[in-house]
Order: sequence, then structure tokens, then C-alpha cells
Amino acid sequence: SEYNMAELIIPGPQGRIEARYTEPPLPGAPIALILHPHPKAGGTMQDPISIMLYQMFERHGFGVLRYNSRGVGRSQGQYDQGIGELEDAAFVLDYVENLAESPRFVWCAGYSFGAWITLQLLMRRPEIDGFLAISPPANHYDLSFLAPCPASGLIVSGDSDSISSPEDVERALTKVRVQKGEQIDRTTVKGANHFYQDKRDELIGLCEDYLLQRLAAAEEKLRLEAEED
Repeated sequence: SEYNMAELIIPGPQGRIEARYTEPPLPGAPIALILHPHPKAGGTMQDPISIMLYQMFERHGFGVLRYNSRGVGRSQGQYDQGIGELEDAAFVLDYVENLAESPRFVWCAGYSFGAWITLQLLMRRPEIDGFLAISPPANHYDLSFLAPCPASGLIVSGDSDSISSPEDVERALTKVRVQKGEQIDRTTVKGANHFYQDKRDELIGLCEDYLLQRLAAAEEKLRLEAEED
């Protein structure tokens, strides 16, 4: 691609973390962190949906980082039931924020298990401005830790998904409060299973529409604030 993606080794909490990183194209550009599916189900940063999310943020002028969580690929350590994986995510987000130097916005996007880690990371890292949670496995994990959800984002599921059915996600969200001024948007992809077979372009299209709408709203807000000054 025309983007300058580098391989990166990050000295993480459990040893090295293998990553891919595209530098922000401009100083102060926004950054995004991408989180992959479940390590025990073969999830890695080379997962097709994780790569597509990465490339989507790249196209829109973000610095982007994706990485293998502990015990995956060349990352050291071993799978830790989501506890260590959340620690890795928080560590890597700090790392990329330091690399990027005062990014204008910070986004986090994850798919499946990575969506669950994304939602937990929101509670740990108040600087996250926006999130994309693709098919969070709501039948396996409760979402009540979002108390309240501190950022606005989009949760997507496929309506033929047996692992993360829209009903499970809706049920999990009934317990979730959202901080004043923030909003969780919901959308479903018709006919999509958990892997979005033949539906990946549609999935990324929905994510992209949401991202562009949020970026446009942020621009507008800045413009209005500038006029008030």
C-alpha cells in the first residue's frame, strides 16, 4: 500500500509484543488501535476483519496500530483469560499515544473477543474518543462493566451470528448506562454470520460511514467553538 506500515516490537508487560504500525500522516493526526479475535480460536492481527479495519483508519488519515496479544504469533507470554489481554491493550495504547505525540482523537476498534477487550479498555482509558465493537461475544460475557459507558461508539452484529446474536447484544446493553452526552449506536448486517462471510465489504462500509459522520461532527463542533471565541 502507499502507506508506510512498519513492523514493530513493543517491550510489553509479558515480554515482546509484535505489532504493525502506520505513522500518523501529520502531526496531531488521530490514532486508532485495532484488537484481534480470540487467541484460542486462532485470532491474530492478520485476521481479515482486523486488517480491513486497520486499512479503513489508514485511508482516513489516522496513525494505526494492530498487534498480537500475549502468546500469539511472535508475542511472548501466554493467553490469560482476557485479564492479561486487557493489560496488553492498555499498555499498547499508552505506547502508541507516546509514539504519535498529542493525537487529536484516539479511537479503538475490535472484532469478536477484540470487541470485548475494546469495551473494557474504554473504562480504563478515558482519553478514548470513539470505538467500533464488531460482534462482541455478548452470550459469553456480560457488558455491565460499562458503568457508565464513557465514550460514543458503534456496536455491529450480524443477524445470522450464533456467537454474538443481535438479541444477546441488545439484552447485554439493557444493563449498560451511557455517560451524559455520549451515545452507543447499534447496527446489524443482514445475513452475516460471526465471520461476515461475503459481507465484509458491507461491514466495513457501515463502520466507515459511522467514522466519517463522527469526524464531520467533531469538525463542526470545533468550528462553532472557534466562532464563539
